[in-house]
Amino acid sequence: MSHSDITAEGRPEARPLNPKDIKTLILSSLGGTLEFYDFVIYALYVDLIVAPLFFPDSLSLFTKELFAWGIFAAGYLVRPIGGIIMAHFGDKVGRKQMFTLSVALMALPTFIIGILPTYNSIGMLAPILLLVMRMLQGAAIGGEMPGAWVFIAEHTPKQRYGFGIGTLTSGITGGILLGFLITIIIDMLFTKVDILNYAWRIPFIIGGIFGIISVYLRRFLSETPIFKELASRKALEKNIPVISVIKNHQFACLLVAILTWSLSTTVMVGVLITPGKILGGMYHLPSIDCRVAGCVVALMLTLGCIFFGWLEDKIGTKRNMIIAWGGLAITSIYFYATLSLDMSLTALYIHCAIFGLFTGAIATLPIVGTRAFPPSIRYSGLSFAYNLAYALFSAITPTLTLYLLNPNHLLGHYAYIGAGVYIAFVALLGVVVGFVSLAQQGWQPVSK
Repeated sequence: MSHSDITAEGRPEARPLNPKDIKTLILSSLGGTLEFYDFVIYALYVDLIVAPLFFPDSLSLFTKELFAWGIFAAGYLVRPIGGIIMAHFGDKVGRKQMFTLSVALMALPTFIIGILPTYNSIGMLAPILLLVMRMLQGAAIGGEMPGAWVFIAEHTPKQRYGFGIGTLTSGITGGILLGFLITIIIDMLFTKVDILNYAWRIPFIIGGIFGIISVYLRRFLSETPIFKELASRKALEKNIPVISVIKNHQFACLLVAILTWSLSTTVMVGVLITPGKILGGMYHLPSIDCRVAGCVVALMLTLGCIFFGWLEDKIGTKRNMIIAWGGLAITSIYFYATLSLDMSLTALYIHCAIFGLFTGAIATLPIVGTRAFPPSIRYSGLSFAYNLAYALFSAITPTLTLYLLNPNHLLGHYAYIGAGVYIAFVALLGVVVGFVSLAQQGWQPVSK
């Protein structure tokens, strides 16, 4: 790709998709699927495995769960560190190298978790080692997601920009679907005693092995044409990239942070918390039905990301975000309002599918975020704003969700739609962002 094939904003010009583009998209999406699977599989086993096996029986059940979820949160809190470091070198030495490193950094700790001794074997060293592995996972995912989005944004032709990023995002979120499917298979093949004794290790070991395969596959990817162009013109950022981001691109960071709040709440509450805590805890659905419902939402999320990415290319950012985030605001309220103890599984799965489709609105975050910064600091800008915001909002979201679901607090008799109210609120923030010119057009070079 020559300089003439790159826009002034640092994005590929319009051209037909070629076989190399398709290969890049497939390999990037596959790696993202496996890496996000590795990250979320812990969440699906927190209450069942981590709490009983990695902490002493002398602790109360509440305390065990508190520590187990604390280790889960640690993965989010360390994300900014890994993201900023990897993004720094991604802007300095190349996108591809950091893109490959992030998968390797995820695969190893995931495999180690799968063979980690429990509390009964090594005492308090077990939860300490689990915490360290979880922090390494967090550092990896902090670099992976912004790196993957930038990598595809700088490879995909202008007229397929939304579709490319939406497809990649669907691959990443497909890791959630894969996690649900693997846990369902484990539940069907093994008894609860067998799962506690050894079978819980299988998903982690599988994830580690496939992660190593992903590292190998990413060797066949090429550096982005945008980075090559910057390097050839000696136009790489000469200062520390994140410093330039903080000094010169605060508004872009704000937009990314707002959309990250919308994305993180949608994924955490709508996809990860709802199956177990709401469907299982409040409406007493059997575990297998909760996991199937989670599968339906996750499947439609992956399809929704592709759909709203495609729609971006057809109708533009503002109208796409009105439809995507506005639709999520409406369907989230409807979904949680219609849940009931006597609801049929068929009706539940249909409602999960409709709600899940609009959770695909999250694909608009990387679409807006990757073009909100100039190419020389694009990776650092997106990673800094995204990971800091994700760490902040992931820390408050579980507590805020439980607060809204409690009838003794803010919503009173309407607490049963508390999760829907929270998701609808952040979805409306997404609609508002769609009206901002920087979100619609992206960073523009200053004319001389």
